[in-house]
Amino acid sequence: MPTPNRTTTMPRHPIDLPPLPDRLATALALLHAQARPGELAGMARFGIVGERRLGLSMPAMRRIARTLGRDHDLALQLWATGIPDARIVAGMVADPARLTSRQMDAWAQGFESWDVCDQVCGSAFQASPRAWDKVAQWAARPEAFVRRAAFSLLATLAVHDNSTDNAAFVHALALIDGAAGDERNFVKKAVNWALRNIGKRNPALNQAAIDAARRIQAQGTRSARWIAADALRELTDDAVQARLTARG
Repeated sequence: MPTPNRTTTMPRHPIDLPPLPDRLATALALLHAQARPGELAGMARFGIVGERRLGLSMPAMRRIARTLGRDHDLALQLWATGIPDARIVAGMVADPARLTSRQMDAWAQGFESWDVCDQVCGSAFQASPRAWDKVAQWAARPEAFVRRAAFSLLATLAVHDNSTDNAAFVHALALIDGAAGDERNFVKKAVNWALRNIGKRNPALNQAAIDAARRIQAQGTRSARWIAADALRELTDDAVQARLTARG
């Protein structure tokens, strides 16, 4: 699959960075200062879980990431803490160009909740030159959150990757077909998300995604029927069709 070039707007630090232990201590202090332990029980009801979670809001994590700036070494250290909130911020401050294949695989293996998976896929991973390769690799993995990462990443690419042509997304529909029978909730929702986002990209892909949804529907499994019905409901909606027609 093609590997488009992307740019990022995260500010970069000046050359005279403080030592990494000091930067990590600063980052952790910022995270702990925004902790919301009273929110953890409510978050858990929505599957936002993980040991040592601090309960930060997404706006707070984005502010912290902007304060820290692009800092790949710090991102690796934040990931190593195992704190879910720190891992989300790690994805925001990591340098996508410096993420190795092994690091991406290790991070995907470390996903333990859908929010960390989706946020990292939507920040560092989607801007990586390895993004499309990882979609293909992870779609075949048995681990729930690694497989979710494939389709969360694909869903994000369908929105943000403006340099890849239709052929890559049509090819990716075969991966969606292959995963549609996965009954695990976190997987099937990401498969559905990817299918819907591809189908909203342009008129040609809308028709390709509708055709894929009908093939998936014919698989007959409970998961496949849900994925197809939900996608067809949105992709054939009059408002969606009008937007795609206006877009050309």
